[in-house]
Amino acid sequence: MSHTPPKFSKLASAGLTLGALGVVFGDIGTSPLYTMRECMDHLPAVSQADGVLGVLSLIFWSLMLVVSVKYIWFVMRADNHGEGGIFALLALIHTGKDGKARDTGNRRGLGPAVIMILIGAALLYGDGIITPAISVLGAAEGFNAISPAFTPYIVPMACVILALLFWFQHKGTKSIGRVFGPLMLIWFTTLAALGSWHLYQYPAVLKALNPVYAFALLHHPPTQVATLLGSIVLAITGAEALYADMGHFGRRFIAFAWYGMAFPALILNYFGQGSYILLHPLSVENPFFAMAPAGLMRLGLTVLSIIAAVIASQALISGAYSLTRQAIQLGYFPRLKINYTNAQHAGQIYVPFVNTLLAIGAILTVIAFGSSAHLASAYGIAVTGTMGITTIAYYLVARHNRGWSVWAALPICGLFFLVDFAFFSSNAHKLADGGWFPLAIGAIVLAVMHTWKTGREEIFRRVYGNNVTEAELTSIARSKHISRVNGAAVFMVGSPTGTPIALLHHVKSNRCLHRIVVLLSIITDDVPTVADGEQLTLREIGEGMWRVTGRYGYMQSPNVGDLLQKAKAAGVPINPQAATYFFNREMIISGGNARMWEWQKSLYGFLSRNARPAKDYYQITPSQIIEIGLPLQL
Repeated sequence: MSHTPPKFSKLASAGLTLGALGVVFGDIGTSPLYTMRECMDHLPAVSQADGVLGVLSLIFWSLMLVVSVKYIWFVMRADNHGEGGIFALLALIHTGKDGKARDTGNRRGLGPAVIMILIGAALLYGDGIITPAISVLGAAEGFNAISPAFTPYIVPMACVILALLFWFQHKGTKSIGRVFGPLMLIWFTTLAALGSWHLYQYPAVLKALNPVYAFALLHHPPTQVATLLGSIVLAITGAEALYADMGHFGRRFIAFAWYGMAFPALILNYFGQGSYILLHPLSVENPFFAMAPAGLMRLGLTVLSIIAAVIASQALISGAYSLTRQAIQLGYFPRLKINYTNAQHAGQIYVPFVNTLLAIGAILTVIAFGSSAHLASAYGIAVTGTMGITTIAYYLVARHNRGWSVWAALPICGLFFLVDFAFFSSNAHKLADGGWFPLAIGAIVLAVMHTWKTGREEIFRRVYGNNVTEAELTSIARSKHISRVNGAAVFMVGSPTGTPIALLHHVKSNRCLHRIVVLLSIITDDVPTVADGEQLTLREIGEGMWRVTGRYGYMQSPNVGDLLQKAKAAGVPINPQAATYFFNREMIISGGNARMWEWQKSLYGFLSRNARPAKDYYQITPSQIIEIGLPLQL
């Protein structure tokens, strides 16, 4: 889908580029903390010189092919009204070249493409737990380079840092966002300076720019190569964040930050670490921290690396919040409490429940694995799995949304998938060493999303699939057996053409109906945002009854009060502050004939009981609400 980026002044462009550097590249920017060390620990049987040159060549060409070519040049051009991320690809798959919804036969159901996207989204939650853990733990281990006496305190120190990081989330990113960019600019400048210093001392490592050294290392036995590639992939973790955060900064400024600072700084640092290793072949220290002279400079590097790791973690945590809101809006996740931390930027949100789960998960991960070296054994499977799914989804978008022919899309996406599959399969050996951990997290999240979506569709079919027509509704309203009372009533209805069960129960039980009745439907479209002027559609049914539909994007949260104020301005005779809102209170009972497994029925019942009530999610005053019980047997 084409999207014309807005024009910015030079000052604004510089600010967006600096912001992208701080938020988007935090994760990939902290990879030098542990990547080179892990690669050297898993070298095939080669000389140290050949090993270092081969590793540097693999790192350079991986960053070039995966980040520079795949994500920045291709994937990030597939935007949904400027927004990126895996759910944006899902929306684009369902959209034709003209921007209109494409008939897929199962547009909002759980078809193969949807399941694939959900798996990718679920794996991102695994990344959201492991990335803060490995980043903060790897940075805290810098104290070992200062003195071995710090060793017993590394894990407690990392846990305290993570606890403070997650506690601070409720304050939002507005107050700390201003320093993210400058701090990461200092970080990348430090990476480049350290690397350049050691590269100057041994410039021969620049021969690694020749891909021949990479292929030479790949010619060894497959088991040895797979182990090595499982470490190389640590250099590209965080690449998915480029696409996920595109809506915050835009492709152009992310590309500026990558080519202007992040990419050259990373390459200089990796090559500097290679130079250090070849100049100090007997050193057993982490080459990253060993590059800095002992004393205050190494201490300063350690402190700066901890700050950078915290910033990198912040980006993943914020991404998990956005992912959760998108999943809720698209109907794949139960409603949760969402706090908006910045009135000027709707994208800055805080989800307490997700924050708590991430905090517990990250801290327990640090305690369980104990070191970044052990945690690296669990890292990579979820990352590479998500990258592979992104490639497949991009192929579908290129074919159906952008109109590419098979012969144009298949070679490009096939090359990307070959690289993704090589990295993913190389991490298969990590399953027994901890790689099962992010997959288990992803499986749990996938089960929740699949169960909730399936359950909601079953509820929708039963509750809103009735055959009460609008003509029958007006007939009921005219009945002499029904009293019309003053005031206005708003009935929430899941379909713009359906009839709410709550209204029928209300009429049957009370034999009365308000003079003004609004049948309100909230629809989430497959776009990030819907403009204010396009959110509201209304139609008069007759006998004082109106049908109102509010449309929102998956990056927006509905506000019923504001919507009805617009409806009032458009001619609906209603006072939103004095109206009564009727909701169904679902009571799930298992043992029915719903097309779900028994464990899914039980899980859906649990999720339904603990989901945030719709009345709270729609931001309605509690004193205006009446709930009507609705027993449903699945």
